[in-house]
Amino acid sequence: MASVNSLASTLQQQLADALTAALPDAGTADPLLRRSDRADFQANGILALAKKLKGNPRELAAQVTAALPASDLIKDIEVSGPGFLNITLSDKSITETLAARAADDGSRLGVPFDGAAGTTVIDYAQPNVAKEMHVGHLRSAVIGDAMVRILEFTGESVVRRHHIGDWGTQFGMLIQYLIEHPDELDHEGDKADGEAAMSSLNRLYKASRALFDSDEEFKARSRDRVVALQAGEAETLAMWQRFVDESKIYFYSVFDKLDMEISDPDIVGESGYNDMLEETCRILEETGVAVRSEGALCVFFDDVLGPDGNKVPLIVKKTNGGYGYAATDLSAIRDRVRNLKADTLLYVVDVRQSLHFKMVFETARRAGWLSDGVKAHQLAFGTVLGKDGKPFKTREGVTVKLEDLLDEAVERATAVVREKAEKIGLTEDEIVENGRYVGIGAVKYADLSTSAVRDYKFDLDQMVSLHGDTSVYLQYAYARIRSILRKAGDAKPVAHPELELAPAERALGLHLDQFGEVLSEVAAGYEPHKLASYLYQLASHFTTFYDQCHVLSEDNSAEVVENRLFLCDITARTLHQGMKLLGIRTPERL
Repeated sequence: MASVNSLASTLQQQLADALTAALPDAGTADPLLRRSDRADFQANGILALAKKLKGNPRELAAQVTAALPASDLIKDIEVSGPGFLNITLSDKSITETLAARAADDGSRLGVPFDGAAGTTVIDYAQPNVAKEMHVGHLRSAVIGDAMVRILEFTGESVVRRHHIGDWGTQFGMLIQYLIEHPDELDHEGDKADGEAAMSSLNRLYKASRALFDSDEEFKARSRDRVVALQAGEAETLAMWQRFVDESKIYFYSVFDKLDMEISDPDIVGESGYNDMLEETCRILEETGVAVRSEGALCVFFDDVLGPDGNKVPLIVKKTNGGYGYAATDLSAIRDRVRNLKADTLLYVVDVRQSLHFKMVFETARRAGWLSDGVKAHQLAFGTVLGKDGKPFKTREGVTVKLEDLLDEAVERATAVVREKAEKIGLTEDEIVENGRYVGIGAVKYADLSTSAVRDYKFDLDQMVSLHGDTSVYLQYAYARIRSILRKAGDAKPVAHPELELAPAERALGLHLDQFGEVLSEVAAGYEPHKLASYLYQLASHFTTFYDQCHVLSEDNSAEVVENRLFLCDITARTLHQGMKLLGIRTPERL
């Protein structure tokens, strides 16, 4: 596979070379190229350069224009205003560049791998053992999964980590109850589904909590059981493992509904770092990064103050000798840098935990576990809101279960698919499958099309609408193109660089060529919403092209039909690949 330079990068290079040739005194100068509504591109860098060299900007612009090499790239270049260059590319260069992208038989479409790729550990989708996943887990899972796909596509080596809550004092209560009621997690038949697993976990949790709150002797036995768990006593650990295994049955069923892959090696919960906690604390204390304060081991920061103006510490070890979340998070950093050889640690975690992670990262830097060659970044996300703009809850004020929400999305989407099914002859199996793809796609896209740090409103009516910025609109655009290609009969997609392009063809072609640059920006800034935005604009450009440039019209020459089929085909491939990177399926018929 050969990577293909975008039109913008080729033009940028030619302008930079012309600047150097015309103005040797300028050194390496940036032409400041950007898309423009006056032409295809505008270069604004000459104005600042003229001020620096004390020259006339329009004269400098003319010199740069004269120094550009003769090529098929530029059709027209105009000096406007105080030395701006308005540049229109040739139709031939647009079609030839797209043809080079289409020649890549794989799914890369000529997008290069990142030459500076390294190893990123992504910490995302952090459910808790013996607890139901709720709408708050949705964003971490969806955003994290998209970033895994996008970073892997750019050539990054990605290690997934699901840091599940599988340790802590509540397990004393749960394990003690299970020891005294050993049949509580038994299943009828060989295998439990996710719903049955969660149902028995819920029942056990409620029963043990009620007993814990009402029976002092059971409470005392439960606390002793925590000590046994932390000491690694065999029977206690075996019972703890039953809770973890039962919870995994449930987790995997939810991730399956979300159309996400998850495997056992990716799950390294809080318990996975137990053996490191003592050493982590010892190193922090010996190096002076952490100090004893009122019996606890703490790290202090000049810029972290409480309401009373006093410094708020990061508590690594509590006064009673128990370890805080910080000890586990710091041990995880040590493991990921030392053993997994990560040069980037990416945490997809609620924005409300920003202060905690800021303190953890700074502590790790002071201890030397994060260095100039290793960066840690929190991809912080906002809250899922209901239509009323308040945190998403049920009528009873309970946090919405994630499974219920996904089931409703699929139900709504299936109804939308069924309305159009007869017209295009979908079978019942296709209706069910497409309903799942559209419903889950709608939930993911609504999340991913919003900047992660912002809150967003969960509105299923809007999400499954065929109109506006929704995944269904993009899926429908893809299915429409596949339909056109099926109807084309013997006519095949073939690029014809000799043809002039209509305005809608040019706009679509220029947008298609930006795919690689957008992915590079998305990967560098951890901003999947920019890919969603690009794909929505692509579908919009295609809709305009479809309305203005009749693809299979008998009035067209064979060459025009082939070229327009070529534009359809590369648009479909780009939509399919872009949606796949967001974790969204594109049905062939919709």
